[in-house]
Amino acid sequence: MLTIGLTHYLVLAAALLCCGLYVMTTKRNAVGILIGAELVLNAAALNLVAFARYGAGGLDGQVATLFVIVLAAAEAAIAIAIFVNYYRVLATIDADRGDTLKG
Repeated sequence: MLTIGLTHYLVLAAALLCCGLYVMTTKRNAVGILIGAELVLNAAALNLVAFARYGAGGLDGQVATLFVIVLAAAEAAIAIAIFVNYYRVLATIDADRGDTLKG
């Protein structure tokens, strides 16, 4: 019988982190970069919950994960507002075109 241990969660979190970093470095679309950042935050939250479950963290890891989730939601809301304004000015959400902005 296969039991899921801490190592399985850490491998999954490492895969999420690698996917998030890959997306953030290769995408030119601002929304794609935001999705990559969300993947990285989810990898961190998964690590916190896994260490709280299998380590001596108790509820501290789960409470910290709630803060990560709230941070990710706030970051997404602010980023979408910035992207809407960015699109209104440049008519694109290509992140490479941001150097033409003045401010």
